[in-house]
Amino acid sequence: MSVRVRFAPSPTGYVHIGGLRTALYNYLFAKQQNGVYLLRIEDTDRTRLVEGAVENIIEALEWTGIHHQEGPFVGEDGKLDENGDFGPYIQSDRLEIYREYIDQLLESGHAYHCFCTKDRLDKLRNDQKAMGQITKYDGLCRGISLEEARKRAAAGEPHVIRLKLPANREIVFNDLVRGRVSVNTDDMDDQVLMKSDGYPTYHLAVIVDDHLMGITHVIRGEEWVPSTPKHIYTYEAFGWDAPQFVHLPNILNRDKKKLSKRQGDVAVGDFRKKGYLPEALVNYIAMVGWAPEDNQEIMSMEELIEKFSLDRVSKSGGVFDVDKLNWVSAHYIREADIDRLTRLCIPYLKEAGLISEEDCSGRYDWIRLVVKVSRDNLSYLSQIGDEAKIFFGKEVAVENEEAMDLLRMEHVPGLLNVLKEKVECADAIDAEFGKTIFKTLKKETGIKGKNLFMPVRIALTGQMHGPEMVEIIEVLGRETIIERIDYMLENNMA
Repeated sequence: MSVRVRFAPSPTGYVHIGGLRTALYNYLFAKQQNGVYLLRIEDTDRTRLVEGAVENIIEALEWTGIHHQEGPFVGEDGKLDENGDFGPYIQSDRLEIYREYIDQLLESGHAYHCFCTKDRLDKLRNDQKAMGQITKYDGLCRGISLEEARKRAAAGEPHVIRLKLPANREIVFNDLVRGRVSVNTDDMDDQVLMKSDGYPTYHLAVIVDDHLMGITHVIRGEEWVPSTPKHIYTYEAFGWDAPQFVHLPNILNRDKKKLSKRQGDVAVGDFRKKGYLPEALVNYIAMVGWAPEDNQEIMSMEELIEKFSLDRVSKSGGVFDVDKLNWVSAHYIREADIDRLTRLCIPYLKEAGLISEEDCSGRYDWIRLVVKVSRDNLSYLSQIGDEAKIFFGKEVAVENEEAMDLLRMEHVPGLLNVLKEKVECADAIDAEFGKTIFKTLKKETGIKGKNLFMPVRIALTGQMHGPEMVEIIEVLGRETIIERIDYMLENNMA
């Protein structure tokens, strides 16, 4: 059997980090099994649609490297197009298909028209709650004949179509993460399959689409576990074999509650905007609820495909730890190609007001050096503005009183004047100069250790800690070093 899986988001906003993990697990499983991973857009809830969300979903997945083989794509002209033999892949384009299959269920007696008003259903639900009962439809319209129901519908009477569940029937399925799941139909609701607006609910469309698209494994969030027995019965009503179900645990925050936008960044776009590299986000999110046998933590997409297995997906929710994400992200930033990193950092440096458009071409090599020196202290790229500001301008802000006390030591003015003289006379202010200057200063002044290194660092950067002094000297260059020494001698020696 050839594996076929799908990621089927609703275009109600942006790709949530939980949705990204669902897409990733589908993708990894399909790739490992030499199967097909497709994208389907489930847009039948017309009240929650967000304009541009489909394009955003596609762009977010493409950015993370989760490339679907079938489904909608954004063409070069910016318009949606499709690729694959099982389309349409957007549910609102499949309405005629759903009507054909709902008629099958009505004819076979597995579904029925329900004409109950919203007021009646609200009262029924409230009464059931008051009596401590399971809230579900009471089956009032079950006895209406199909002939009568069609007449009433044709006359324009508002209605929905419900699944007709059998009484006291145990429905059992095996979940690859949760094992055996069993639910009695007496504890289930006659689910609405077709709404009054003529659009199917998820519970019809997902069955029809997964069957017609040949989906072999349904890998989705655990919130769908309660609905799965209804889906199993719907497959049976159609006479179809159900796919294998895999329900993934929720992603939790540090308080072990379901991750939500109220706790901060949860959309893929949020992390992209902050400057996380896509490979870092994918690497980390893969490990929230899954781990390889060898417990390796840094893995490329190719390694994830090789190591991924559904039987190592946890039953319990995985905690989203921003500190751990930052650790993974920092690793990828340190290992990234420096030119790629520079291109990605330039917008943040512009936003911080540190460089101009002209600098990008006229001073690219210097900007590249700034990024190279700064990257060891970055967890995500939007931090580059704060990290790199020590390399811009002639004025230096001393970070605290301790640093100021070190700068005001008696020997410091003489030390800085010797440094200034050496910088002015040097053939080039480069890495080689940075490596030898402290030996020269020590030899000429007799100053050594902390009394030598720390005042120079503070005079040039205002900070007691940071990048290596060799790198700082190379990046600042002759003119800026001299300007900063002069500024310090004039303003901070009193």
